[in-house]
Amino acid sequence: MTDQANPPAVKKLFIKTYGCQMNVYDSQRMAEAMGAEGYVLTEDQAQADMVLLNTCHIREKAAEKLYSDLGRLKPLKAERPDLKIGVAGCVAQAEGEEIVRRMPLVDLVVGPQTYHRLPAMVRGEAPAILTDFPSEDKFDHLPQRRATRRAPAAFLTVQEGCDKFCAFCVVPYTRGAEVSRPVDRILREARDLVERGVREITLLGQNVNGWHGAGTDGDWGFGRLIRALARIPGLDRIRYTTSHPNDMSDDLIDAHRDIPQLMPYLHLPVQSGSDRILRAMNRKHTAAEYLRLIDRIRAARPDILLTSDFIVGFPGETDQDHADTLRLVAEVGFGTAFSFKYSPRPGTPAYDRPEVDGAVADQRLQELQALLTKQQKAAQEGMVGRRLGVLFEKPGRQAGQMIGKSDYLHSVFVEAPDAQVGDLVQVRIVESASNSLRGELAA
Repeated sequence: MTDQANPPAVKKLFIKTYGCQMNVYDSQRMAEAMGAEGYVLTEDQAQADMVLLNTCHIREKAAEKLYSDLGRLKPLKAERPDLKIGVAGCVAQAEGEEIVRRMPLVDLVVGPQTYHRLPAMVRGEAPAILTDFPSEDKFDHLPQRRATRRAPAAFLTVQEGCDKFCAFCVVPYTRGAEVSRPVDRILREARDLVERGVREITLLGQNVNGWHGAGTDGDWGFGRLIRALARIPGLDRIRYTTSHPNDMSDDLIDAHRDIPQLMPYLHLPVQSGSDRILRAMNRKHTAAEYLRLIDRIRAARPDILLTSDFIVGFPGETDQDHADTLRLVAEVGFGTAFSFKYSPRPGTPAYDRPEVDGAVADQRLQELQALLTKQQKAAQEGMVGRRLGVLFEKPGRQAGQMIGKSDYLHSVFVEAPDAQVGDLVQVRIVESASNSLRGELAA
């Protein structure tokens, strides 16, 4: 316990967060854990007493990006030998001791399931490399979230890990098996966030809609959790990501119909429109099953905006497989989507499979992205003239301007000189830009 008469000296912590939204949440929790050790966040890396790189292994060349950033830290470490440098997250889990071997300037390496031990590592009371999967729940060992005002939108991790073992994905190996947080702890953290000014919570998990937890009256599914969260006074908006098609239960689909706080936005990755490639990916669903699921979701919530993920050039992909993907995209009509050229990940089943010619994969990616961009533009233009709720998150660059998120997660710029961060207002959309909307306060 910290001696209140002799509080720890204030030190500065710089955190660089790579990749996914779960890493944003993890970085916040690591900052809170280090806050108990006297660290405060800084945006100036050069002035930091500790630099923490919280990595993600999903995107292409994740390890190379880490080592490049570490290389840029060498002059700073040479100038200030007492500077502590740590690597956290999924690349830390995957690379482990290799990081320190290649970059001796690194003082500690901590995986995503052990970052609750980060303070002990900094104090020298725990090993400098921790990448195991401990039996204890890290959330039980993290400090209570600090009682300070928060931004109006926040992330809340409810589930971690994945049991799906898609052939291209490292998550089961870096985050471990699926684990769901208990109902009472999720609700407690959500209430705490709302008490500190949060009006929108995004529930996070590698397979978030696979969440299930023990309640006082039996096992709960994800739809029931959303219904319980919606009863928290002051929680005006609920979102969740990332989902798997096979875990879209009837109760969850009904929640999209019944719960006004659940926003009309769903990220539901399909990855490919080819059944042959879906089998090779071990996705355990077909294109037709995905399309039927989309029909059911839209029947429950007709105005829902759908987004997805696509991998182009997966090993063995043919022109026909690519055409099947384009056909599925054309049939669904996505509001936006993330699309990437396949990048092999060491340790995954697809790692050693023959790759599609790079030029061919590039061409297919361009074709897919052109179609997705067309659909995104159409979705945004369809918002013009509509009256939407917008939650203001920050001031704009121009005097009197505010920036917020619409119900459909679009960034919206609004002239609102009397508004404040955290206001949830009705806005009439008047213009669609390339990746945002412009609106006017509705009368």
